[in-house]
Amino acid sequence: MSTASSTSSAEPASAEPSGTGAPSAEAGRQGRLGAVVDRFAPALGAYAVVKATGLAVLLLLLSHTGDFLRKEPGRGGGAQPWDVLGTWDGVWYQRIAENGYHPQLVPLHGFPLATYYENSAAFFPLYPWLMRLVGAVTGLGPYGSGIAVSVVASFVAAAGVFAVAERLGGFRAGVIAAVIWGLFPGSGVEWAVYSDSLFVAISAWACYCVMTHRWLTAGLLAFAAGLNRPTAAALIAAVSISALVALVRRTDGVARPLTAMLITPWGLVWYVGWVGYRMGDWGGYFKLQRGAWNRYFDWGASTSRTFLDVITGHWDFWQSNPAPDLIAVALLMLLPALLVLLLRIRPPLVLVVYTLLTVFTALSSNQIFGNISRYLLPAFPLFIGLAVALRRVKVPTLLGLGAMPTLAAGWYAGYALFELGIP
Repeated sequence: MSTASSTSSAEPASAEPSGTGAPSAEAGRQGRLGAVVDRFAPALGAYAVVKATGLAVLLLLLSHTGDFLRKEPGRGGGAQPWDVLGTWDGVWYQRIAENGYHPQLVPLHGFPLATYYENSAAFFPLYPWLMRLVGAVTGLGPYGSGIAVSVVASFVAAAGVFAVAERLGGFRAGVIAAVIWGLFPGSGVEWAVYSDSLFVAISAWACYCVMTHRWLTAGLLAFAAGLNRPTAAALIAAVSISALVALVRRTDGVARPLTAMLITPWGLVWYVGWVGYRMGDWGGYFKLQRGAWNRYFDWGASTSRTFLDVITGHWDFWQSNPAPDLIAVALLMLLPALLVLLLRIRPPLVLVVYTLLTVFTALSSNQIFGNISRYLLPAFPLFIGLAVALRRVKVPTLLGLGAMPTLAAGWYAGYALFELGIP
């Protein structure tokens, strides 16, 4: 009986000896793709809605005032409203994508806060490299390729934020976290010629890879982050410390965590070293940052001093911009609560180290105070604690809570950043 039964049941399978494997494999691929779409589509769709709405509001405000027409191109000005998205740092990235680097320290005299002329070497290469690649493939100019890279990277970042939050708080928390990523103060640079979206995309997925024990991928992503921004030091430290703990505990063997530790820092080290070599001064990158852009580590002295100036109505500090400065004050007041919400869900070590170091770096350097909202944008785990706290709120209530921030983001995260300040 059993032999006959097995033979009989095998006959339909042997009726088509060739070709049965291919449809089965194809169905498997379609099934996996469908599962990925089902998993990420709600988060990415919600993110797209809030970003498109914010962009529309930004363009409406720009058209309403027309102030961009009276500003210098590259400094918040342009011929069309959307040109504003390629100004400030965006101009430097476009120049690098077109002309490459020419690192040098050229002395500047007669300015109290600047001792060197600005130079493109202050901007890390991964983003303009991708701009050049996209331009070569698509024929887009530097502006168009920069926007394309940023928009695509922003969705990759939103997917990464969702994936990390989903592991910690479930599907709804993941969707909410992706939406907060699109509404957070400073998020106006996500769809601009800026490297922020690319950096968060790399960071979020590197943290996810650590959480899922994909050590080699995490190490390579940390390496890539080091080619994108100097603040990648926070991610490099987070991946390396997590790998060291795994190595000591022998939870994932030796080879993979050790390899991750060994490869993480070299993107950052290579670029800073290359700039120093080209300048003939191994500390050239840091001299350029301080002497041309007035950026340097001061243990938070300037942040504390400027915070006190803003809340007491004194606007005579360096690069004072009232609207962005007040937004920065509000964010700093909210920051402790966001940290508490994150820590109460007991996140994995990689998220704790990455978040604390990112916040520390953002607040401990001399910088334009109003840009704190942008400097904290990479601290995406801050969104997750809030998202987990909101996951039990009913959808209609969530929509009501998010309606005004979605509309207002075009102002506080876009217009205030690009037109009322210097991002």
